[in-house]
Amino acid sequence: MHDRLTKGDIKKMEEEIEYRKLVVRKEAIEAVKEARAQGDLSENFEYYAAKRDKNKNESRIRYLERMIKTAQVIEDTSKEDEVGLYNTVELYFEEEEETETYRLVTTVRGNTLNGSVSIDSPIGKAILGKKVGNRVYVAVSENAGYHVVIQKIEKTQDDGTDKLRGF
Repeated sequence: MHDRLTKGDIKKMEEEIEYRKLVVRKEAIEAVKEARAQGDLSENFEYYAAKRDKNKNESRIRYLERMIKTAQVIEDTSKEDEVGLYNTVELYFEEEEETETYRLVTTVRGNTLNGSVSIDSPIGKAILGKKVGNRVYVAVSENAGYHVVIQKIEKTQDDGTDKLRGF
């Protein structure tokens, strides 16, 4: 599967890769050297921790490079009356009789704890491109789902504050 990313997402990823290669990698290599110099490696926790951190950084670099390489670049614009990327949407959940607000983002920026949902999530797929007043079915699985009503769309742009999801 190809992640759908904007040019802004790719730019952020490239900046993170550069930082990790130029700053974090050098620090990690130095930490491994210092820990190795302490002698007996069989009981040297600092050495193993430094190696783990170095490997974690290299894994993150490979992950980001692979995401950029396989990404499907999408536009972050939408029609004025439709739900689009980076828009804030107020939804009415019929079953719970509650209203919640979400911001629609790309997969690498999704964070439901902060009210950001991915365009590739079930709710994101369901509401993308819809209009105020639309009653939309959100399919969670083949046999389960729920209805929401789009009550309000606030047109917002990528302000660059969403952090990329990492590990």
